Amino acid sequence: MPDTLSSALASALASRQTLIAQLQAEHTNTYRLFHGTAEGRPGLSVDRYGALLLVQSFHEPLTQQQLDELSAFYASELPGMTLVYNDRSQQNSRISNALSPEQLAVASVQHEVEELGVKYCIQGRHEGQDPWLFLDMRAGRRRVMQEAQGKSLLNLFAYTCGVGIAAAKAGARHVVNVDFSDTNLAIGKSNSQINELPIRVRFVKSDAFPAMRQLAGIGQQQIVRGKRMPAFPKLEKQAFDLVFLDPPRYAKSLFGVVDLVNDYPALFKPALLCTAEGGTLICCNNVAQVSRDAWLDQLERSARKAGRAIREVEWMTPEADFPSIDGQPPLKIALLRV
Repeated sequence: MPDTLSSALASALASRQTLIAQLQAEHTNTYRLFHGTAEGRPGLSVDRYGALLLVQSFHEPLTQQQLDELSAFYASELPGMTLVYNDRSQQNSRISNALSPEQLAVASVQHEVEELGVKYCIQGRHEGQDPWLFLDMRAGRRRVMQEAQGKSLLNLFAYTCGVGIAAAKAGARHVVNVDFSDTNLAIGKSNSQINELPIRVRFVKSDAFPAMRQLAGIGQQQIVRGKRMPAFPKLEKQAFDLVFLDPPRYAKSLFGVVDLVNDYPALFKPALLCTAEGGTLICCNNVAQVSRDAWLDQLERSARKAGRAIREVEWMTPEADFPSIDGQPPLKIALLRV
């Protein structure tokens, strides 16, 4: 382990020079500069989003001395960046460090950044907790762009719709983003507007379960076990050439439970049934404790029960700015030909 924080940051930056040159050539100015889990400071991450330097601590807060040291290092190595620090070491990874009015004004400025030629909106601080673009998912967005031309895409648990926008930019003929949050979809619409997209992207505010069930042709009842379900948009049955499934670790609603540890098939089956015969379903699981092989076995068994065969499997892993000590990063992405 490097002796000082500065030496750890310097080692990480030096190790990324080839990658950074490649990303810049690909019109990308968003990448992780320091991945503390594998680079000597567990719980600390430093991400570059264009001119924004986003520093986050997840295990324990940075001391003022550590923050000053980190700020001085990047001011020297990457001058002109705007640094925003979010301490997320408290319960539920909530941002807990207060900013002065002046600091908050700077942190709330919206930046326009670029990844693989696609533009995205980013803020250091906003109403939510997570950044509007997850950088470890670049590998997934890159692969979707390689697949998307001329195809239809369903983006489930779309968050700020990065996958859908990337697909549209790459020539998809039809894109539907599904998310339950007005705020997330509003950012997705902003992302759509700042890109010169050849199609009009669709944004659907809905719980993923009724959306998938309707698109798959299963249907969603309005009354279940004597309870009236919350309102949901009515959707016609439709099969997609490409389906992207990136659920949170755990979420619960009247429509169903999202549980990536204990019941991924509850999501996988309806997503599979939304995928056209001969199409592609990309599934994500970001839980470190879930074994890649055990998860794939679960998916294969679920597919067989649904009467669909997985013909081919391709694994994607986060790119080199997200090094892994044991070669098993928490984020697992499986591309399935079905």
